[in-house]
Amino acid sequence: MSIIQHAVWLYHRFPLSYRDVQEVLHRRGIVVSHDTLREWCIKFGPLFTEDLRHREPRRGSRWHLDEVCTSVDGVRHWLWWAVDEYGFVLDILLQRHRKTEAAKTFLTRLLVEYDVPEVIHTDQLRSYGAAIQEIASLAHVDHQEVISTARCNNITLQEHRSTRRQE
Repeated sequence: MSIIQHAVWLYHRFPLSYRDVQEVLHRRGIVVSHDTLREWCIKFGPLFTEDLRHREPRRGSRWHLDEVCTSVDGVRHWLWWAVDEYGFVLDILLQRHRKTEAAKTFLTRLLVEYDVPEVIHTDQLRSYGAAIQEIASLAHVDHQEVISTARCNNITLQEHRSTRRQE
C-alpha cells in the first residue's frame, strides 16, 4: 500500500505525468505501467484526499472576504476569495455578477465546507451585508467592514498573489 500511496502522492504533488511517475518508480526498482498508475489515482486519490483533510488543522474563526474584477475571454468576471485569520485560502469562486445573489452563493458555499465564523471582515461592498443578513446561520456573526484606506492591512490583499499566479 505504501508504494501505491507514494505513486499517487508523486502524481498529485508534483507536475508529473503518469509516464514520469512510472519512470521515477522504475529507477527505484518498481515496475508499474502508466495505466496502472492512472487507475490507482482514480481509485485511491479520493481516499488519500479525505485522510489528509482530516489531518488538517482547524480553520480560523475570522474570515476575510474580498473580490476583484478580472477578464476571461474579454468578458468581465468577479473573482471572489475568502481567507481565514492565519492566511489559509478557504475558497475561490469566479462569477459573472457582483450582486447580493453572488455574495450569497459564495457565503453559502463557504458554510458548506467550514463552521460559522465569529467575525467576517469585508470591504464596503453592500452585497456582503445584504447576503449576511439573508443567511440565517450568519445572523449573529460580527460583520466588520474594512475602510478603503486601511485595506493595506487586509490579509486578503496579501493572499491574492498565489491566486493570481494560479489564474
